[in-house]
Amino acid sequence: MADGATPRRKTVPDWLNSPIWSAPPPAPRSRSPPRAAPSPPQPPPSPLPPPQPPRDPVPTPPPNAPRDGGGAGSDDDGDGEGAGAAGPSRAHLVAEFKVALERKVVDLAELRRLACQGVPDAAGLRPVVWKLLLGYLPTDHALWPYELEKKRSQYSAFKDELLVNPSEVTRRMEEMTVSKREDHNAEGTGVLPRAEIVRDEHPLSLGKTSVWNQYFQESEIIEQIDRDVKRTHPEMEFFNGDSSDSLSNQESLRRILTIFAKLNPGIRYVQGMNEVLAPLYYVFKNDPDEGHAASAEADAFFCFVELLSGFRDNFCKQLDNSVVGIRSTITRLSQLLKRHDEELWRHLEVVTKVNPQFYAFRWITLLLTQEFKFRDCLHLWDTILGDPEGPQATLLRICCAMLILVRRRLLAGDFTANLKLLQSYPPTNIDHLLHIANKLRGPLPY
Repeated sequence: MADGATPRRKTVPDWLNSPIWSAPPPAPRSRSPPRAAPSPPQPPPSPLPPPQPPRDPVPTPPPNAPRDGGGAGSDDDGDGEGAGAAGPSRAHLVAEFKVALERKVVDLAELRRLACQGVPDAAGLRPVVWKLLLGYLPTDHALWPYELEKKRSQYSAFKDELLVNPSEVTRRMEEMTVSKREDHNAEGTGVLPRAEIVRDEHPLSLGKTSVWNQYFQESEIIEQIDRDVKRTHPEMEFFNGDSSDSLSNQESLRRILTIFAKLNPGIRYVQGMNEVLAPLYYVFKNDPDEGHAASAEADAFFCFVELLSGFRDNFCKQLDNSVVGIRSTITRLSQLLKRHDEELWRHLEVVTKVNPQFYAFRWITLLLTQEFKFRDCLHLWDTILGDPEGPQATLLRICCAMLILVRRRLLAGDFTANLKLLQSYPPTNIDHLLHIANKLRGPLPY
């Protein structure tokens, strides 16, 4: 920028000076309040419940926006996706995905490029694309049956080992003891054995290795999982209906989260993990291939593990204040905003003193699952999982773009108004949000 430019122009990218950012807002549109989520650090005086905010102007994405077919109507509830001029584009994208997936060895770089444009909802592409992007499936097509069978058998073994009631464990141990005793008697020693009671397996045992003691310690976590699963997307019949399918889906979520907690004692279960698991399980359970859909629980478990491996430090309380913990991640988001829009950063954090932890904690830990409609979250995750910069960096760029998209309202707001806006983010055009996030590429600040 020229030396004579004003300080304000130095800190605002040229593409932010477009008239679209100062267009008058449309008529207010109601939005249902957000659901329960992990509790971020609380701001000073407790604000009033967020009102229904007016929608921000939704600019029309440039012709070269990185995704297909959303347009200004992507916020609508209707099912007319891909209608009109977007149809041929979507059909072409479906064909590209099919060609990429039919190769003997899938080119992950090509698949990532396609996924960043958005995986078409039709044709059952998303389940296999996500499994590949998360490393659950190998790139060699010939190995898929073997790997799937191995992982699904392993999950079945986890269920048999980790979900069994302690009384069943004790019964099995007693059967083994009886069997050994019978073998011993068969040797003809003539000694009558005494009944043995293993101390560590008594229900009142406080031993660290006692299955009963572990069971009672884990009961609190299991109760928390049960409460959260029942609150998962209450607006969706898939998760919260009265049908047998809905109840079965809830049971699958419970089992996955319980097994994860037992296999990962350093993290166990953190409130909100159910929201991160839900999109994975939903996508795999709705696979048009009935065989794969029947194994959605096992597939979702391993993909959930892979996904959290990149974000696990955000869930580890012991690391909250470390260079890899959630507070450090939020600081990087703040620095990213300062780099791209210092005026907005200064107004938020210096003038109105809105601590980014008050809104970004939930955005980051729940991977934006509470900020947008479920269908829009699936499209966001296509990019988060597919972007070559990695899920963490991509998520932070999207969060920064979310702030920039409502910058006019934030610059005009005070502490209370801005906090309400960011804790109840307004409906927006997902394609355009990703277009803005794509402009923020570059090394993350550390």
